[in-house]
Amino acid sequence: MTAAALLRLDDAAAERPGADPAAFWPRLTAATAPLDPPYGVLDRAALAYNAADLVRRAGGVPIRVASKSIRVRGVLEAVLARPGFAGVLAYTLPEALWLAGPRTRDGGGDDSDGDNGRGGSGIADVVVGYPSTDRAAIARLAADEQLAARVTLMIDDVAHLDLIDAVAAPGSRPSIRVALELDASWKSPVLGHLGVRRSPLHTPEQLAALTRIVAERPGFVLDGVMAYEGQIAGLGDAVPGRPVRSALIRGIQRASRAELAERRGRAVAAVRAIAADAGAPLRFVNGGGTGSLESTAAEPGITELAAGSGLLGPHLFDTYRGFTPAPAAAFALPVVRRPAPDIVTLLGGGWIASGPPGPDRLPQVVWPEGLRMLRTEAAGEVQTPLRGSGAAGLRVGDRVWLRHTKAGELAEHLDAYAVVDGDRVVGELPTYRGEGKVFL
Repeated sequence: MTAAALLRLDDAAAERPGADPAAFWPRLTAATAPLDPPYGVLDRAALAYNAADLVRRAGGVPIRVASKSIRVRGVLEAVLARPGFAGVLAYTLPEALWLAGPRTRDGGGDDSDGDNGRGGSGIADVVVGYPSTDRAAIARLAADEQLAARVTLMIDDVAHLDLIDAVAAPGSRPSIRVALELDASWKSPVLGHLGVRRSPLHTPEQLAALTRIVAERPGFVLDGVMAYEGQIAGLGDAVPGRPVRSALIRGIQRASRAELAERRGRAVAAVRAIAADAGAPLRFVNGGGTGSLESTAAEPGITELAAGSGLLGPHLFDTYRGFTPAPAAAFALPVVRRPAPDIVTLLGGGWIASGPPGPDRLPQVVWPEGLRMLRTEAAGEVQTPLRGSGAAGLRVGDRVWLRHTKAGELAEHLDAYAVVDGDRVVGELPTYRGEGKVFL
């Protein structure tokens, strides 16, 4: 059965799965009773609901799927088979080459590209969202006309072009598609730099200057422009118990949205004009993230959006006012000890998210209710004690459900997800790790 048939993303419920925890989590427990934890699940109905909600929020603008927030090839393929999604935003070049590589009839391969016999997915439009200095991967891209037609590299510096030319001179390779990244952070006159530290190209003039260089340089094709507004898309605006902070975040996001829309509009117009003069029209302008689909889609210069985390619904998004994804991905850990009447100990649990260290990077204990981590231990490498009223009903061998802070990082701890449809497990999908792939 194909991933698209297994997940059936075109069959979305009107009501959000998981809205009633007392029904949702016990259902997953019953469905996965034959499995031995630790294991992860993808709830089919929740994933379908999230896919439909992202398309609704995008308002007709196609969504490029951010693979770092998924890391399950079957999910990527199923999402791309659904209307409203188009193309992948990869996070490394080796990953992009794997996804774009030709699909074999049996799903395998001949290992001629060092792919351990796993073949590719045949995805025809993969943009690498971050610059690459992987010379071996660049050499593979430059040696394959089909891959060069399918994969676009991200650049923000002439040094990136120089590196590619040093690996394969322009006359010896097909033209390499490149996209330019505009820095979308907000330089507040009061608060200073707000947003992620990505591209050095902040102004329309800086972006235009590199555009001219690409347009005049042999062996390259300017394919698109990208800008990721992390201070808008990646920052929750309804932090529990922090009303003042939440109000401040909303004010920052309003000001940043207005500034970026004006600056990005001028930058894209300048790039389009230069590209048109060079006889190579710009193919795409990518922006946004799961947290900012509506506002980014409203900008007239945007041709596509980027999103991935919203498909799986990690607990990071519990602090957003504008939307509430269903918990499509979760993991279960076993109770292996009862050190005290109000404490149970889980095996493992230290699946901690990247980003600024803090309690919000820890997994969220969601079921049974009435359990919390101990401050002195938190989520441990091989054990995680939990205290609270919920411990009373748990015995050795029972399972506890948790949600990861982020979406894709959970897959780095699992070889596969069990796919749950209703009250039963209907299959499984291997993660990148389960396919022998660790890209970063």
